[in-house]
Amino acid sequence: MLIDKKKCVNCGECLPYCPVGAIKFEKNVYYIDQNICVECGVCIRSGACKAGAIYQPELRWPRVLRPTFSDPLLVHPQTDVPGRGTEEVKTNDVTHRFKRGEFGLIIEVGRPGIGTYFEDVEKITKALAAHKVEFEPKNPVTYLIDTKTGEFKDPTVRKERVLSAIIEFKIKEEDFPKIAETLKAISKEINTVFSFGIATVCRDSEIPLAIIKKAGLKPRINGKTNLGLALAWSYK
Repeated sequence: MLIDKKKCVNCGECLPYCPVGAIKFEKNVYYIDQNICVECGVCIRSGACKAGAIYQPELRWPRVLRPTFSDPLLVHPQTDVPGRGTEEVKTNDVTHRFKRGEFGLIIEVGRPGIGTYFEDVEKITKALAAHKVEFEPKNPVTYLIDTKTGEFKDPTVRKERVLSAIIEFKIKEEDFPKIAETLKAISKEINTVFSFGIATVCRDSEIPLAIIKKAGLKPRINGKTNLGLALAWSYK
């Protein structure tokens, strides 16, 4: 995003709408810091700029990745999924990506409200690849990496910044403790935050919290439970 200095009236109405604080005011001029901006489009959609000074320039590779990972109104070109660009593990009642005895995991890097450079995403994917996890193929991050090494296929991607990026993969249930330890260690090496989600197909009357707690993690009480109702809806 850019601000047309000829149209800007210095009202400052746009300032509070940027989720990553990319709109700056210096020397009596408002501008958008291009290193920080994630191209989410919130500043334009807010309607705060009555002068029409904020505009979207043509984006080229690799910056064009920023809106696809940051603007929830866009459809991701590779997965054809809007919003997060992936159906995520929580839709497993329809997608059947993982089965009993397996954990489907997501790591959402940069959320909430911090953002992330892809170089931090790569640190996580490389650490996971060392454990030979099975990355979800229908995922925006997976399209960008070598799944054997976790490295980005195009090194220029590393310096791009997005609002969040979701890493998805599955593992055997018994491998969870070592994955948890790896994520704890890598969390100290990155300059952002991440949310960690776990999904599984529960055995009858069982909720496998013991293995999670044993790994030193405290599950939140407001987790999601899918009943398979989406499957019935999909047949209509």
